[in-house]
Amino acid sequence: MPNQSLPLDRVFWALGDPTRFAIIERLAKQPASVSNLAKPFTMALPTFLQHLRVLEKHGLVTTKKMGRVRTCALNGAKIDEVRSWLDIQEKQWAVRLNALDKLLEAD
Repeated sequence: MPNQSLPLDRVFWALGDPTRFAIIERLAKQPASVSNLAKPFTMALPTFLQHLRVLEKHGLVTTKKMGRVRTCALNGAKIDEVRSWLDIQEKQWAVRLNALDKLLEAD
């Protein structure tokens, strides 16, 4: 059986970094300019931009330039893909745990 979750491995890798995870949390509230996103971080802007590029490369964030301002937003399609995968995992584990409960009750 082919592993359908394989494309998501890099998404989860990208989310595994605390800085990138914090960026996603902030963008979950609303889109923001790169400069506003970078403000709470103590790193240099080029380092912050590397994190942003990773998120963009793996489809989690989209950016749009309007004039001199680059605005970032979550890519809802990729977030939905992750959510769907997690829902499937949750259902599979519920079935497994229910079977385990029944087995333990039988003993």
